[in-house]
Parts: sequence; C-alpha cells; structure tokens
Amino acid sequence: MTRYVMVADLRRCVGCQTCTAACKHANGTPAGVQWRRVLDLESGEYPDVRRTFVPVACMHCGDPPCMSVCPSTATYRRDDGLVGVDYELCIGCAYCAVACPYQARYIVRQADFAYGAEPTAAERAKFDARRVAVSTKCTFCSDRLDEAAVRGMTPGIDPEVTPACVNACIAGALTFGDREDEQSNVSQLLRETAHFRMHEDLGTDPGVYYIVGER
Repeated sequence: MTRYVMVADLRRCVGCQTCTAACKHANGTPAGVQWRRVLDLESGEYPDVRRTFVPVACMHCGDPPCMSVCPSTATYRRDDGLVGVDYELCIGCAYCAVACPYQARYIVRQADFAYGAEPTAAERAKFDARRVAVSTKCTFCSDRLDEAAVRGMTPGIDPEVTPACVNACIAGALTFGDREDEQSNVSQLLRETAHFRMHEDLGTDPGVYYIVGER
C-alpha cells in the first residue's frame, strides 16, 4: 500500500523560507497562516554556536491524534497516507488543533487578506470560502497527487504532481515519494542516511523524516 512521506535533509536546508513562500502561493493561505514553516534553532555556546533550520508542517501521521478527537469526523486519513480535512463536515471546534503535537492546524474565523478587506489579484484567484471558520493545514498538495494517477506520473519525480514546497527548494533539501516502494527516491534516501522523526515517541507515526547525516 502507498504511503507518501517527505524527507527533509537538515544538512542542506539554508533557512531561505522559499518552501514557505511556495506553499502560500500554491494554496492561497491568508495572512498569518503558514501551512509550512522553517524553524531557526540555535545550539551550543559562544563561540561554538550552530544554527539549524528545520522545515515543519502537518506530519500526515499514520496514527493522527487530530483524527481521533474530531467530533464531526471531518479529519480523515487517505489510503495513500495523507491526512485530510472535509471542510463540509468541519465545525471549527479546534479540538484537532489542541491535539496536534506539531502545531500544524490553523483556523481563520473570517476572510482575511494581506492588505485589508479587498484581496489582491493573486489572493482572489486562490481564495476558497470553504476554508473560513474551519480547520486547515498542509495537504501535501493532495490535488497534485490525485492528478498523478490520472496522468500516469510519479509524485516526487515529476514536478507537475509533486508538492510545491519540494519543487521550490533551492537547496534540494526536500524529497517526496512513496515509502512503501523499496525503489522509490525516499526509500533509498532513508536506507542511506541517519534520520529521525519529530515526537515519534508519541506513537503518531509521522510522515516526515529529518536527515542528520550518513549512516
């Protein structure tokens, strides 16, 4: 069975936030909402100080805590591993936002635009009224993945059906693909590197891996 995952190479990420901008452009998220963020972490003590940039978003967990607390069954898990939200069922209660250990959920109670009441042309083109007063988050660009099966393309290989953040990464730090396919790009990468997943100890089975070095 397919399990789409993302791999972020922390040795490569330069903290440029291009993935954040690409996500916002592709999904038209409102001001202040970033489905994809890059954390800037500092470690060590002067003069031996190190900065590490960590891309974060919805982890598309195998056992998502946001789904089990949803009273309206709006949060669901697809057969390919993606966790989605049915905007028609969501009641905006924010239980999922509280349950998510990755702080990946957003709820905007009214239409909000970057420069006041009127949207820019770009915002108007991407505006989705269904996403007001409901829970939203990173979708792994599920619309592109759905198109992959129709067009006979491979997510993570063919840019047209690959998440926008992966396509935009200038450092090649992000990789996307099917973990269950032993020959896929992500499977080969995970076999060759030392990596971890955030809050894996919680039993969420997150679908985002972080590379820290060679095996």
